[in-house]
Amino acid sequence: MAVRSPPLHASLRAFCLGAIAYLSREVDSGSEIPFSFEGHGSPGRPTLYEYRPLVRELVEARADRIATLPDARGALEELRREPAAAIFARAHARPRDGDPLVVSVLLPLLEATAEGGGGAAWDDGAFERAYAELEQSMFGSRRLYAAVAPVVGLSMGASADLGGGVRVRPAATGELAAHRPDAASLAPERFGREPDRLCVLELEQELPPDGADPPDAPGELADAVTALRLATAGPIAAGPVLFERLDWRPYGIRPVLPVAATAPPGEPVRLDAYRARLAAELRRRLPLADDDRELGEALDRFELALFQDEPFRSEQLRIALEALLGADDGFFAAAMRAAALLGESGRERAEVLGVLRSLGGRGRGVADRGALDAVRRAVVETLVHGERLELVEALDAALLGVRPRPAAALELQATAR
Repeated sequence: MAVRSPPLHASLRAFCLGAIAYLSREVDSGSEIPFSFEGHGSPGRPTLYEYRPLVRELVEARADRIATLPDARGALEELRREPAAAIFARAHARPRDGDPLVVSVLLPLLEATAEGGGGAAWDDGAFERAYAELEQSMFGSRRLYAAVAPVVGLSMGASADLGGGVRVRPAATGELAAHRPDAASLAPERFGREPDRLCVLELEQELPPDGADPPDAPGELADAVTALRLATAGPIAAGPVLFERLDWRPYGIRPVLPVAATAPPGEPVRLDAYRARLAAELRRRLPLADDDRELGEALDRFELALFQDEPFRSEQLRIALEALLGADDGFFAAAMRAAALLGESGRERAEVLGVLRSLGGRGRGVADRGALDAVRRAVVETLVHGERLELVEALDAALLGVRPRPAAALELQATAR
């Protein structure tokens, strides 16, 4: 291999040599390296079994001591001189993990070298292979960033693209553990063992090779959760943490935003192709709230209502609907506009109006699940139309009978119900 940075190669080789010597002494003094017993079979042939050393557990348990070795300090100094390593230095490791360069570069390199050598033993070829992968990541023409968060409240049969590099898909076996050995303790309870706890949300983007900052993964995945809740009416949540990787190397851990990480009450839902397409459209339109304060208020209040009991739920829904369609005309005007938006016939509009008026009249505080769903549908329709104030004007004209009632695209309108 043509080494791009000989000083970096030399310092990292010295670090791995010193760290493996330290691990070897630990093993000689009684520490054990756990092994996995894996079978590899194929039809018509006998199954072959392989012992694989699980060096990561040995390394993780001694990470603090390894980070203080003299060769570790030299390797860190050399890494900090490399502009290409800047993105690793900005890794979002938890504070107790210490220096991000230790977590995202030194320990993974040591683990790969030690495992390639069969345990706590040195192997030149194993180090060169591990170092080549690191150089390819640091000095390559492209970098692939990904953030993965477990999802609850949702089941599905196939992956769904939500746009912008975001997708929801079934989790691969052992996927989270590949990021961190303690991933199971950071995942939701019973994740991987219940039908509605088998999926992950994933953000994947290419980064320029000049060390640009990674995307706002917590914000992007929170928007995806909001879109899924609106499209399915399901009790969907992600997190509580997301796992980041860079070129398939562990990069860091960040908390998911609280509103997205908290699961609302309700029965799990199944994401079909139609609602997946609606969720993608809604996620694409959520940034409209950045320039529309009332739309942002409606979205925030709707999501807060998911977690509250009466009478607070009805109060949040009332404020959400008034912000969405009130246009300074009050709650009754918002309810009338929502009835015109959601009801295709006079009878349907009367039913919607009756449900919504329970939020703002004498019966305030006793609204049922129908009010929550009506406000959800109103938010969905408003986002699909795009221009909220133009929609309000069109609904007023429809109520006066001077123009037809505005309608969303038929497929999206059908899946919102």
